[in-house]
Amino acid sequence: MPKTRKEKDSLGVVEVPARAYYGAQTARAVQNYPISGMRAHSVLIRAIGMVKRAAAETNRKLGLVDAHRADAISKAAQEVIDGKWDEEFLVDVFQAGAGVSLHMNANEVIANRANEIIGEKAGGGKLGEYAHVHPNDHVNYGQSTNDVFPSAMRLGTLLALEDLYPVLDSLAGTFDKKAKKFDSILKSGRTHLQDAVPIRLGQEFAAYAVAIRKARANIAQQSDGLRELGLGGSAVGTGINTHPHYRAQAIAQLAKLSGEKLSPAKDMRWAMQSNACMADVSAALRSLALEIIRISNDLRLLASGPNTGLAEIVLPSLQPGSSIMPGKINPVMAELAAMVSFQVIGNDTAVAYAVQAGQLELNVMMPTMAYNILQSITILANMLHQFDVYCIAGITANRDRCQQYAESTVSLATALNPYIGYAKAAEIVKESVATGRTIVDLAREKNLLSEKEIAEILDPRRMTEPQLPLKAAKKRAAAAPRHKN
Repeated sequence: MPKTRKEKDSLGVVEVPARAYYGAQTARAVQNYPISGMRAHSVLIRAIGMVKRAAAETNRKLGLVDAHRADAISKAAQEVIDGKWDEEFLVDVFQAGAGVSLHMNANEVIANRANEIIGEKAGGGKLGEYAHVHPNDHVNYGQSTNDVFPSAMRLGTLLALEDLYPVLDSLAGTFDKKAKKFDSILKSGRTHLQDAVPIRLGQEFAAYAVAIRKARANIAQQSDGLRELGLGGSAVGTGINTHPHYRAQAIAQLAKLSGEKLSPAKDMRWAMQSNACMADVSAALRSLALEIIRISNDLRLLASGPNTGLAEIVLPSLQPGSSIMPGKINPVMAELAAMVSFQVIGNDTAVAYAVQAGQLELNVMMPTMAYNILQSITILANMLHQFDVYCIAGITANRDRCQQYAESTVSLATALNPYIGYAKAAEIVKESVATGRTIVDLAREKNLLSEKEIAEILDPRRMTEPQLPLKAAKKRAAAAPRHKN
């Protein structure tokens, strides 16, 4: 059997591997764009398959494509959705503008497979002959790359996000569990990396859970713009070569196939010209990445040591940390979290540049938008799962170290402000720093408060929640003479 077959497109004859389900335009793209070795994300291929199936079934319903052709296209497209032909999608992620090459890759694979399906009953249907189903005339009937690719890109992003949301929910839940477990553990707060008033370790972890949930809500909110599709706009958003009812029916069918809430864009020209919704989602992913970097840095600081750092928490030991220092253990998952997040920030920059690069009726930079956003979602979901299971879930607290810091922070003097004033409290802080004596010892020595008042006012636990000033001490403070400056 020959290793290749000859196919002809508008530029001439092309050699295509004999058993390939793709055709001439894909073969040209493989030759033209050997750039990265990276191929389209599987969820984008799946989304394109959904668009093609929805289009075929709508065209059949409207009497625009014969039933036997439309049924074969629908079955072939479903196989694409199922991932059966992923290896046939060879076009590099860096390719011709607008995604024409990847789109034709899909049209050719679906056409060849549909010809096989028909050929099983009618005879013939050899690869590359398109005797029954043509990539352009039938699979792409009433469509253009210019409305198919942005619709698939938006849908693929929505589908990918469905895998990220449960990971974020789980991570926030794990932080909540740690917040409850650590709620009784007092420690020193820190601002500017300097001693601050006491805080409970559980309060810090509860705030991390809130940060994750707010980032998730922001992503979900920003992704709503993806649900408005320009499918049916055809070449420039005017709907040329489409049935008047095609647009609404195709998107309704696509919503049914995907399980996503979708609607026709109110202005098809806008949907083709603007990809601001992709920038919105990318920016929301970037915001999540920024929060993850902040939290991972906090965890690395809190776990620093074990003997020369803060050592307030202990992260799980996952691997030896040094090729030369025996017994060293590094915060590898927190480091991983930061590095993945850096990549997401870089991806967002690429998306931003691509989104602003549209001209007139089309933004042709969509392939890089799709690649970067889908990569960001994938690596965030994978990393955050590992971060959750192998880091956050296994964190333990060093209660004694936390208590030591809570009792020794000079910012305990802050609680004295309502009773002796800021200036007097500042003097005590200076003396504490100079002598190494605690705020409690100095307050006792100077007879500033009674023993009962000291025990209550300078109780670190009491400082971690809003409290009314003690009446007796407040009354005495009000009666004390005030010095004029």
